Amino acid sequence: MLRPLPTDGYDCGIDLTPVVHRNGRVTVRQCYYSVPAKFIGLKVRVKLRANELWIYDGRHVVARHPRLTRRYTFHDILDHYLEILLVKPGAFAGASALAQARAEGGFTKTHEAFWAAAKKKCGDREGTRQLIEVLLLHRQLPAHAVVSGMATVVRIGSISTDLVAIEARKAIEDTEESDLHAPLGTADDEDETVGQEPAEPADEGAKVISLNTRRLPSDARSALPDMSKYDRLLMPVKNTTTRKGTSA
Repeated sequence: MLRPLPTDGYDCGIDLTPVVHRNGRVTVRQCYYSVPAKFIGLKVRVKLRANELWIYDGRHVVARHPRLTRRYTFHDILDHYLEILLVKPGAFAGASALAQARAEGGFTKTHEAFWAAAKKKCGDREGTRQLIEVLLLHRQLPAHAVVSGMATVVRIGSISTDLVAIEARKAIEDTEESDLHAPLGTADDEDETVGQEPAEPADEGAKVISLNTRRLPSDARSALPDMSKYDRLLMPVKNTTTRKGTSA
């Protein structure tokens, strides 16, 4: 009983091997969960746990769902159907996965604005295809970066997928730079600003200076001590040293 605990944690889930149906879902305990469309017709491994369900392709997790408790209910992920919807963009507006993404907050107002701008510029079919191509960027880039890229592109009146990708990467670089400079804004800095007048707002478009300039005096020379008194104190020592060196 004094032996150490095992290295691997005890797995409380059960393994199942359902087949992916034509609608891109697997049936587990009379509930339905979406799987990426490329696995349609294939058998996948499912790990059913108390609160969630994981779907594996070999050792790789290809889908994660919250476990459903009501029979005959379903949980779809919009990303799993993008390849099919890219071929059939007319089915995108009525897709149950889109309705679920809206309800869960994954399909944001920025997505809606980009979709509306794309349909206005290219028509319903081509505009929807442009949106789906942007949604595919979520597989390679963080969601916040893609949303930021879409917002920028819509603001300048464009619907280019390539431009969304460029702006998304710029948003990632800006986030990384702000993370590098974040340690300078510590609690000590806040304490030093107590009782001081608030700084003037920076001009729009100006770069944020990472070094806190209020730590430096306005004129560095005025902060230096007067060294003349130290020179007078050291003069006898210098003279003595000189005489000793001469007598030697």
